[in-house]
Amino acid sequence: MHDPIDTRYTQERELSWLQFDQRVLEEARDENVPLFERLKFASIFTSNLDEFFMIRVGSIHDLALARENHVDSKSGLTPAQQLQAICRMMPGLYKQRDKTVAQLETRLRACNICSLTPDELDGKEKKQAEHWFRDYVCPVLSPMVVDGHHPFPHLPSKSLNIVLILRREGEKRLGIIPIPKSLPLFYQLPERGLRYLLTEQVVLAWADALFGSYQVEEKYVMSVTRNADISPEDEDYEEMEDFRTHMQKVLKKRARLAPVRLEIQGRPSPALVEHLCRQLNLPQEHVFCCKAPLAMGYVFALESKLPPESAGALCYPPFQPQWPAALHQGEKLIPQILKKDVLLFYPYHAMTPFLHLIREAANDPAVLAIKITIYRLASTAKLVEYLAAAAENGKDVTVLMELRARFDEQNNIAWAQRLEEAGCTVLYGFEHYKVHSKICLITRRDKGRIQYITQIGTGNYNEKTARMYTDLCLMTASQTLGRDAASFFQNMSVSNLHGTYQHLLVAPYGLKPGLLELMDGEIEKARAGKPCGIFIKVNSVTDRELIDKLAQASQAGVPVTMNVRGICCLRPGVPGLTDRIRVFSIVGRFLEHSRIYAFGTGEETRVYIGSADLMTRNTQRRVEIACPVLDAAVTRQILQYVALFCRDTVKARDLQADGSYVLPPAGEGDAVDAQAALMIQAVRLSDSVAVSGSSKSKKQKKSSLWQKLFRLPSRQ
Repeated sequence: MHDPIDTRYTQERELSWLQFDQRVLEEARDENVPLFERLKFASIFTSNLDEFFMIRVGSIHDLALARENHVDSKSGLTPAQQLQAICRMMPGLYKQRDKTVAQLETRLRACNICSLTPDELDGKEKKQAEHWFRDYVCPVLSPMVVDGHHPFPHLPSKSLNIVLILRREGEKRLGIIPIPKSLPLFYQLPERGLRYLLTEQVVLAWADALFGSYQVEEKYVMSVTRNADISPEDEDYEEMEDFRTHMQKVLKKRARLAPVRLEIQGRPSPALVEHLCRQLNLPQEHVFCCKAPLAMGYVFALESKLPPESAGALCYPPFQPQWPAALHQGEKLIPQILKKDVLLFYPYHAMTPFLHLIREAANDPAVLAIKITIYRLASTAKLVEYLAAAAENGKDVTVLMELRARFDEQNNIAWAQRLEEAGCTVLYGFEHYKVHSKICLITRRDKGRIQYITQIGTGNYNEKTARMYTDLCLMTASQTLGRDAASFFQNMSVSNLHGTYQHLLVAPYGLKPGLLELMDGEIEKARAGKPCGIFIKVNSVTDRELIDKLAQASQAGVPVTMNVRGICCLRPGVPGLTDRIRVFSIVGRFLEHSRIYAFGTGEETRVYIGSADLMTRNTQRRVEIACPVLDAAVTRQILQYVALFCRDTVKARDLQADGSYVLPPAGEGDAVDAQAALMIQAVRLSDSVAVSGSSKSKKQKKSSLWQKLFRLPSRQ
């Protein structure tokens, strides 16, 4: 008999995630967000929901099949009960999304940006669209009638399809037209602004012509979402097969996994829904009908086609990541970093200094080796070029490449091949443990002494997302941290996960115990009546042991502040249990992604940055690193950022004990938008270095322009 699960201050993970995605949808309704950016938030909400079903619902579906007695540790629910709770919440979210998208499209029409249906076209435009369908689209379509000779086809996950009820000679048949991914997402009419038809709407309109003598009784756009929660470790692979080849096979298998959701645009008959559910072996509770497009990736493709004047009025003002004031541009970076630690904060700072550091190391005669862990890269990556150049220059380059970075596996396989061809040593991590840490070590020999430069990051070495995600990048010449980093790479090369380190907290065996010990330290201070405090900034919180320790800290009198972007299974504000805990989420122009863990108050605060969220998968099933910030100036810099996050009253929302989010109290003074303030600060500091005193008025004019663009008070 198991002890009952205490759920007084915890909540179900999936419902917490859906509440977060609802926060994303709130940005699509925010009148202070530029109109086209609001449509992008609706698109992000949709793609988030897609991934939620592929990964989380897929995982729960597997649990429901495999472990009937499994009970969630945060909610006390069985997998079947979790699925029921998700399905109850979904219709309301779809309704909100439909209403939001319809309102945005109506307002965009006033700006001559129009999503049209063929019925809205005049005679000339209809002929243009019909010609496009006949000459460009029709030749690549493969319509089929499902009958005894043609079984129901396999529909790839999230592919768009037209489904039809056909009648001929009194008999009904099912028709399906898969829409190939090779087709563009929309057809743009050649005149009068940005007026377009989604490709699936064009195919839907002229689908009747593809079925000859059949009469079309119903037709809709539909999409199947499949379980993508496949674990490479659970798949057998042959004795002589290398892991890269194995991953290729896993990717092919993912496309064929069981359906977990069916979406239909429109209101189909119950008979059609029942028939599709039978074919897909899917319960009707997992069928969702809506009005908005089923796939909204087209929104980002539209952005590049906006006329300049429309982009200026409807999108965020352009922001260029800045060169950090702590580094002298045009001078060599290695000597500068040897003198002092440097912190970059993406996307306010450019990733360029780190990339220049690797390029410089590739050509530095004193550099012996470069070692790095890689989880995700952009499709075009200068980092790979510089690592390859280093290997070609005779440096010892070791890359620990994680091939199981979900949905980036194929990209990583290609980069691994490129690095190997250049002469780099490529390692592929561990069975059962993903390597998610972000660490790079440059080893030099200077005047006979070994010298280390270590980089620790909170996000990936992805040059594209570094312009959209907020992440910290610490570059330090601390020799104690360098020795820990060297030990880390030595341990990784011999598959030793139990290594010991002087400063680094390394999962799966050292991170959680280290964090628990730091929390215990604050609890002891509180019980002794000393100043204390805990601040944590992560993307998600699900680890039950850490949640319980944070609740214990609250009960001991420790003030706990948590900036959690997404899932938070801890419910703050529960009287007597978590009433000293504040949890808030910031959703804004950039995706909050940095991880910060701070313990103590004032000058005594110990700050760590790292790659791990407070999730069981991060603390127990991944290789993660949390690194202490040893430099006092960098510590102050991070704590200034922390103070700004905590004062945000524009994009922040406070999590309530019931799982809902509300605006934080306004407080005294002007409204604070942390992301906008950080953009202004980055520009100001960059200007203060780049602009001479004689151009001071020009610099002030530029800064005031930024204040106006981001609607911030002058004192910000």
